[in-house]
Amino acid sequence: MTKIGDDVALLMIDIQNDFCPGGALAVENGDAIVPLVNRMQEQFSVRVLTQDWHPADHASFAANHDGAEPFSMTRMPYGDQVLWPTHCVQGTSGAAFHRDLVTDRADLIIRKGFRPEIDSYSAFFENDKTTPTGLGGYLRERGVTQLVLVGLATDFCVYYSAIDAVGQGFKTTVVTEACRAIDMNGSLEAAITDMTERGVRFDIGDIA
Repeated sequence: MTKIGDDVALLMIDIQNDFCPGGALAVENGDAIVPLVNRMQEQFSVRVLTQDWHPADHASFAANHDGAEPFSMTRMPYGDQVLWPTHCVQGTSGAAFHRDLVTDRADLIIRKGFRPEIDSYSAFFENDKTTPTGLGGYLRERGVTQLVLVGLATDFCVYYSAIDAVGQGFKTTVVTEACRAIDMNGSLEAAITDMTERGVRFDIGDIA
């Protein structure tokens, strides 16, 4: 397997039990990407995992809003917010990485969504689009100029991470065969279209 340069990082988004079959917010066939992601890790010298890490009282959980149904919408101070089923609660098995995912090669684990009052889809920013996770600074200090994204879900956390990566000046590639989508009300098509328009690439062969 071809080794990729030290200026390229593999960013593995939220490959956690609650996003895999049987989980609280399962993405269809979410676990099917794990063998490919494990193989891809061998190509990279910079590898980062992200992990949804919510307190039980998180404002994005429908259960914390009287009468609200999962997947309904509400308005937060930072904008529109999907109200999700309770998922990836700190310290639970649902928040753990999928058991078959290789995690000991990772240089860094970014935990996100741990502030009760704000959700965090992107690996770079909370949903207010201003509160940073610190990932951008870490990657720049490592000399990274390009990112390859894989994980769950294509149309939410992968998507928001990809557009923020471009906004941070990283050449960005999303490997769609190593992602799976929720595809809620056309969200996958919308995400692919927006990523394309912003300059995100979808073929790992584009890496210089």
